[in-house]
Amino acid sequence: MTALPAGFDPTDPDLGEQRVPLQEFMELRKTAPVWWVEQRPEARAGFLDTGFWAISKHEDIAAISKNSKDFSTNENGVIIRFAADMTREQVEMQRLMLIHHDPPDHTKLRQIISRGFTPRAIGALHDTLVERADTIIDEALAKSEGDFVYDVAAELPLQAIAELLGVPQEDRRKLFDWSNQMLAYDDPEYDANPEAAAAEILGYAMGLAAERKLDPKDDIISKLVSADVDGHGSLSDDEFGFFVILLAVAGNETTRNAITHGMKAFFDNPDQWELWKRERPATMVDEVIRWATPVTVFQRTALNDVEVGGVTVRKGQRVGLFYASGNHDEDVFEHPDRFDITRDPNPHLAFGGHGAHYCIGANLARLEVQIIFDKIADRMPDIQPTGKPRRLRHAWINGIKELPVRYA
Repeated sequence: MTALPAGFDPTDPDLGEQRVPLQEFMELRKTAPVWWVEQRPEARAGFLDTGFWAISKHEDIAAISKNSKDFSTNENGVIIRFAADMTREQVEMQRLMLIHHDPPDHTKLRQIISRGFTPRAIGALHDTLVERADTIIDEALAKSEGDFVYDVAAELPLQAIAELLGVPQEDRRKLFDWSNQMLAYDDPEYDANPEAAAAEILGYAMGLAAERKLDPKDDIISKLVSADVDGHGSLSDDEFGFFVILLAVAGNETTRNAITHGMKAFFDNPDQWELWKRERPATMVDEVIRWATPVTVFQRTALNDVEVGGVTVRKGQRVGLFYASGNHDEDVFEHPDRFDITRDPNPHLAFGGHGAHYCIGANLARLEVQIIFDKIADRMPDIQPTGKPRRLRHAWINGIKELPVRYA
């Protein structure tokens, strides 16, 4: 029996605004690694059940992530908790995005999209992103003080997405604002309208696709929407539009939060910052990503009765894969609550575990984290916090919306 508070729900956005519940996850891993979360009615919006199974052990999360035969992303999508007024019809609409597809449809779409994320394609961005990072640091230093999230952490991911897609750089802030609107539905500060923001991104993406069909360029848009000349197929207008939504949200929000949490971890562990400035271990990148775990949880829905950790999950029941818990599993990580940039091995789950839905942009995210912390260490090594971070009120994003700093 667990010693958790009555009614504990790890997807409660009020809790998310304060912290990731790592102590509660540790208790679950020890005593109830597959634990039923009975949700209040307002938390079930868009779902036809009363709760879900919380999966907290690294081993179980990884196994479910690889098991597309028994667990579906398409049945209820991967988002475990929506705004309280979300309808079932709106949940069904989520199925149009790649991340909510099951094989074989998912396999076909992923093969098409992967053309833009080959090692060669990502490597070709390196020099451009280094130049962009220098400009970002120039502008931050000119201000002396500012908000690290807006000035630094958000900028390189935005510019990387714009470069990858061939989006004019002057439009990158549109993607920033739209992605914020899509994800900030739980935070009253943003007065968010996710549906309107999604419509804006869809319209913008379809406009880009139409331009590239008429005038192809050497960018990912042209590769994804071009006629099938190589046997790999192309994306429809709708498929491309929902891919851009996914890239704008996942490629922007997650990497931005990884960089922000990484900077805060360096502030809290100055010995690690000195080590990074001095030695630049390549292991830093995955430790920052493990530590941040920007997406704390995604879900699957059981397609069959299946046993997980000694518990029978019934067909139709949802399971929450709590990556933030798996990334602190004592059976996998030595001293998991220690920020250690030399950690090796580091089999974290922050890219969605493994299997069919492993993050297609993982190598791009790693490149961005590496470049920006290299530049910060080189050009503003004495960066310091000037206030406390403010967290995003959210059910499944480990977000920091403001981190006041002094750059020089």
